[in-house]
Amino acid sequence: MLEDNILFKIAEEHNLNNAEFSRLTGGDINDVYLITISEKKQVVKLNNAEKFPGMFEAEKAGLEALKNTKVIDVPDVLGIGEIDSFSYLLLEHKESATKSSTFWQDFGRQLAALHKTTAKEFGFHRDNYIGSLPQQNNTAASAADFYISQRLEPQFKLAKNNGFDLGATGSFFKNISTIIPNENPALIHGDLWGGNYLVNGSGDPCLIDPATSFAPREMDLSMMQLFGGFDKELFNSYEKEFPLEAGFKKRIPLWQLYYLLVHLNIFGAGYKPQVTSIIKQYT
Repeated sequence: MLEDNILFKIAEEHNLNNAEFSRLTGGDINDVYLITISEKKQVVKLNNAEKFPGMFEAEKAGLEALKNTKVIDVPDVLGIGEIDSFSYLLLEHKESATKSSTFWQDFGRQLAALHKTTAKEFGFHRDNYIGSLPQQNNTAASAADFYISQRLEPQFKLAKNNGFDLGATGSFFKNISTIIPNENPALIHGDLWGGNYLVNGSGDPCLIDPATSFAPREMDLSMMQLFGGFDKELFNSYEKEFPLEAGFKKRIPLWQLYYLLVHLNIFGAGYKPQVTSIIKQYT
């Protein structure tokens, strides 16, 4: 098979002698494999270099930004490159264990510490991806400007191109710009649903597959509540460490709109009723 040949070339390039490969589950966009060399394990992600240009470079930048905070576990990036028509990302393999007795409280504290990492402006030093879609990260001076110009507008435009009529957005954008708290930019994971964290070998949380930027921190917390998978102890612990601005619960649908638009543009019309309902709520 072509991918087997690519895997052996990657192993050879990184001096991973006598490597064995096994496919891992969970990759919707990328093919993910476990590489085993004696007692040592690594993970490699593969995708089509032409279809997703720069995806792994962006993921590497996001993982390193999260890692550099030293407040939450993130896999080390061990290598990156292109072979034939494939891009690859070589990562540290994280052994898994059962959750520690304080897992959710620790997760909340660590996420709060991550969100306290700030910058002068909203944005990121490079564009990246949200799922399979490009995500732009041009700088903006305020939370509302960033969310509207860098998150919602590109998705509304793509939805229109995909044939989804979501109506005029002028009054909607004007209204939401008045209710978004103008907090400092926060370093966020950016795509924090239940499938994008692991329980590492110490029983602690470990973040994977980021869509990182300096953005409104409420985006992470709202995404976490869109599909579930996070215990309320996490949110209680977070609130103690980094209290949220008044009215957060009323803003949750507004932040979830971005992720629902992404799902609309990737998976289709099944997400349109939720999208239109939220737009009406704030128009």
